[in-house]
Amino acid sequence: MSTEKYLKPEVIARIKRLDLRAKFIVKGFLHGLHSSPFQGFSVEFSEHRKYNPGDDPGDIDWLIYAKTDKFYVKKFEAETNITGYLVMDCSASMNYTYRQEVTKFDYSICLAAALAYLMIHQQDPVGLVTFGEQLGKCLPPRSQRKQLANILSLLSRLTPCGETDIAKSLNQTAAMLRHRSFVMIFSDLLTDPAPVLESLRRLRFAGHDVLLMHVLDEAEVSFPFEGLVTLEDPEDTQSVQVDADGFRAGYLEEIAAFRKRYADECQAMGVDYLPLDTGVAFDKPLTEYLLRRKSL
Repeated sequence: MSTEKYLKPEVIARIKRLDLRAKFIVKGFLHGLHSSPFQGFSVEFSEHRKYNPGDDPGDIDWLIYAKTDKFYVKKFEAETNITGYLVMDCSASMNYTYRQEVTKFDYSICLAAALAYLMIHQQDPVGLVTFGEQLGKCLPPRSQRKQLANILSLLSRLTPCGETDIAKSLNQTAAMLRHRSFVMIFSDLLTDPAPVLESLRRLRFAGHDVLLMHVLDEAEVSFPFEGLVTLEDPEDTQSVQVDADGFRAGYLEEIAAFRKRYADECQAMGVDYLPLDTGVAFDKPLTEYLLRRKSL
């Protein structure tokens, strides 16, 4: 599959002026003001941080030392950039499609392509982590233009398969990260929510910004089936036959409660939650999210 299949020019034309960094810049600015021991001098001091053992003494700002009797170093551009990680569920359930048009995995790759483009366009490094029952492929974050092609080339060669352990994989991801990062997760979340939500709390506790993209197939959201149907779990292949007409109301109630639980708990812990389904063009909810993020 070609890169062009996923990185759609018409989508890029609509979102390229939106900025993923806006939320980080505001947070960083406010944090600089609140943590600064010399508020009232100048906003420029929010561009400094405390001197830590191992820092180059040559980077100490002696003018600030003279004013505060404390050691501070000026932030470099690399420290003010954000580092992004695309964390992609590659389990078998992501390969499901009802109308045989686009799988949840393909839909997720299109989202990842747009977000990676934005990060590289604003010269921020972005990397990739894939997972099933544990972490799989990994591309270290880079900000060069060729990184987008590297990410999409790797993803386009993968076929989702096997079972998944989302919580374990997110915990492994959290343990791997050494600096505050923007973690963008793509998954259908078809597992017990409790351990997944706990792993999200761990990421947030470590100071990472998190965007959880809950990608379901349109049929998983609307349940368009009629009569007797056989439903099969794509990961463990167990199946059950149900009367779709009698099953529909209860199913729709359960799926709504499932998404609401994620929405409520993510909001409480400060995780951005984006519910998606493959029946809706992915750029519409993505653009709405980026606009909300810009206004924060």
